[in-house]
Amino acid sequence: MTDNSALVRLVTPPATPIDARGHWTDAENALGMPLPADYKRLVETYGWGEFCDYLNLRTPFVTREHNGLDWQRGSPSGTPERDRERYPYPLHPAAGGLLVWRSTIDADRLCWLTDGAPESWPVVVWSRDGWYETHPMGAAAFVEAWAGARLDSRLLVDMEPDLAPWFNAFRPRTHRCLWLSEGSLAHNRRLVILRQSLAPTVDRGSWRTEDGAMGQDHFATVDTDWLLTYDMSRPHQIRISFPPEDSAVARQRLFAAVHRMRCEVLRITASDGTSLSARDAFADEDA
Repeated sequence: MTDNSALVRLVTPPATPIDARGHWTDAENALGMPLPADYKRLVETYGWGEFCDYLNLRTPFVTREHNGLDWQRGSPSGTPERDRERYPYPLHPAAGGLLVWRSTIDADRLCWLTDGAPESWPVVVWSRDGWYETHPMGAAAFVEAWAGARLDSRLLVDMEPDLAPWFNAFRPRTHRCLWLSEGSLAHNRRLVILRQSLAPTVDRGSWRTEDGAMGQDHFATVDTDWLLTYDMSRPHQIRISFPPEDSAVARQRLFAAVHRMRCEVLRITASDGTSLSARDAFADEDA
């Protein structure tokens, strides 16, 4: 299979890829066509997940909802009426049609133009607004070019220049929000303490309003695969998602961090806003 070493050097793969293994022959028979070798290696290396919280990688080994390569079979004619004048391609399974292999958080679709041998299929970006652009490269090379800020695209969001690219495997996660008392320390000092308490961590981006009064800092833990946002809202908040099996250690480290930040936990909520006790919030299984 095609070597993806350049991408692997740029973006560290997960230790345990999700939906990464299966029978390729069965997947190809179901689609009615062979798949490119570089895509197979991409799937086996990274699995189902997301590059840089933006590009979602689909795999053909469907073991859960929202994964797979054949979702567009429901509209084989494939031409949304609003795209009629600028729609240049049919959809799979039409001959030479577009086959979606990933999407973005902005609802753009990344497709192959399945004309000719699979190793020669170019990537077509099909934007949510119905615009298209073609890139004469395979799937792995496309991802590596985008993550490395070398892709010339009018339709896709660029990586922030000061961030190293990353990949998150889709996996069950517990989502919690800790609402905190203000405390005596400035926000920037509290942020430093929080990240030191959970170290090692890596940046996932941040933003501030023009007056600096509101903003968020996103980061992830390196050793435990926790995803965090520290929000400057009043009351300020720590939002975290973590594998359910990490519940006990997540509670211990978070509460220790809050203590060092000279704050108190006012309340804890689930992803739907439901208030939870500390015991229920960090039980072994997601509430």
